[in-house]
Amino acid sequence: MGTNEKNGRIRRVIIASTISIAAIAVIFKFTETSITWKAISEANIGLLFIALLFHTFFWIFWALRLKFLASLLDHSVTYIHSLRTTLASNFLAAITPSSAGGEPLRVKMLSDAGMSYGSATAVVLAERLLDAVFFITALPVFLLLSDFSIGFGLKVGGIFLIFLALFIIFLWELLKRPDRIERLLNWAKRKSGNGRIIRAIEREVWMFRDAAIELAKDSKAQLSALFTITALIWLSEFLVPSFLLLSLSENPNFLYSITSQLIIVIISLIPLTPGSSGIAEFSMSYLYSQFVPQHVLGVLVGMWRGITYFTNLMIGAIFIGFINGFVNPTNSRNSELKKE
Repeated sequence: MGTNEKNGRIRRVIIASTISIAAIAVIFKFTETSITWKAISEANIGLLFIALLFHTFFWIFWALRLKFLASLLDHSVTYIHSLRTTLASNFLAAITPSSAGGEPLRVKMLSDAGMSYGSATAVVLAERLLDAVFFITALPVFLLLSDFSIGFGLKVGGIFLIFLALFIIFLWELLKRPDRIERLLNWAKRKSGNGRIIRAIEREVWMFRDAAIELAKDSKAQLSALFTITALIWLSEFLVPSFLLLSLSENPNFLYSITSQLIIVIISLIPLTPGSSGIAEFSMSYLYSQFVPQHVLGVLVGMWRGITYFTNLMIGAIFIGFINGFVNPTNSRNSELKKE
């Protein structure tokens, strides 16, 4: 990693952390702080550990899904490499708007494990598609179950659905009408001043198409397993606030809390701040203020962000440094594979 890139990452970490801490400080300011500190001192350590454990399950299940998707394309990626990829990409996701920085790193690290860039891109886009299906399905179900009627964030959800629809249209065209995509690429080559870049993109597009076709051939059992793992990923993360509430001797409000978490993730897609710092904290404060006592709100948001965000930064930073400083997995093998 070059010095400029390293310095840029450090600046983004500082900016994201500062915004997040400032947002939590503001929330503390407008809650009953003296009672809040009392709540912190009396928190149940065992239940705090369980909350942290659920976030660990979030990493574990994500890595399992990544390995499973790679295996469906006949690529053997070790679970350790998959977990390392998950943790490292979580770091970049935590310092980029809409968590967009994580995907390119996952593609790069999967290619380091021997996959073509097209296949690795197909795996990462499949992850996004699975997540999208989960949120589209889960949000209305939990809104109905919890009777949690609130319009906050639903407009963002609508925009999210529009982009998902555009992606599905592109995928449909690529799979069913590849001639149209080919004409578009040929037009881009004629208009572009750098045909080499367009040719490289074209090569990856067709590799992605081949990989997507392979994924589409999967059995119903395999697809069911993928959807189950996806649900486990997000439910593990969404249970963290409820166990934090239990540790503070408060009602866990499982249904309201999970519904709120679904909305917060959708709101966090707004590409305004690195890692949605500030957006996530204020969104959670607003949503949870409807069913959580005010004197608990500040500490709940602080603990939640500490577990689900700052651990991603700290653990991810270790793996980013480890990868860049000491590990360069299977590079010689990758070079040979990519030449082929």
